[in-house]
Amino acid sequence: MAYLPSQEKTVLKSPSLLATNVVLRNTYALLGLTLLFSGLVAWWAAASNAPSLGLIVTLVGVYGLMFLTQALRNSPWGLVSSFAFTGFMGYTLGPLLNFYIHNFTNGAELVGMAAGGTGIIFLCLSAYVLTTRKDFSYLGGFIFIGVMALLIAMIVGLFAHIAALQLIISAGFIVLSSALILYQTSAIIYGGERNYIMATITLYVSIYNLFVSLLAILGAFSGRR
Repeated sequence: MAYLPSQEKTVLKSPSLLATNVVLRNTYALLGLTLLFSGLVAWWAAASNAPSLGLIVTLVGVYGLMFLTQALRNSPWGLVSSFAFTGFMGYTLGPLLNFYIHNFTNGAELVGMAAGGTGIIFLCLSAYVLTTRKDFSYLGGFIFIGVMALLIAMIVGLFAHIAALQLIISAGFIVLSSALILYQTSAIIYGGERNYIMATITLYVSIYNLFVSLLAILGAFSGRR
């Protein structure tokens, strides 16, 4: 039987393609479950008027659970940690949602618009990468610089309460989160990310930041009670 070079390529690529499909499927399945769980926790926190945890406790909880998930990413406990992380993030949304609902004339509409906008952005960006199969690994440098710039801007914002700066920070998070979605989805396709738990956490954080940033921008142009 004749041996064709194309047959070798097919054989070599099949395991990689299979691994990619498995990571994609597991990532989106876990992402859907964690978003649902986070949304339920956020709803409960808002409905029960749960208090804000404060900046220090929030930062310790967020980064502590994130590092814990990173450490447990290759074990079943990584799943537990990922739900703990997203549940904690959902809790932090409760007081924020209450703030907008009770302090803006159209607070409920703002929350709905931010959620809808977040969903549209995520679906469009993910669909674009999955259909075009474009490699966005080149965004890594941009993302690193963006994180550093936003970190500096947030530190400045703690001491200088400038409304325009807050809008710039929110817009920056939207751009950075969008870049992260493109980068992470591309990394799964091209084998740069083989751990679906960490891929889920990255996408979840991007979606969370998209929602909060969109809500902040919409609120800036809406009427207060």
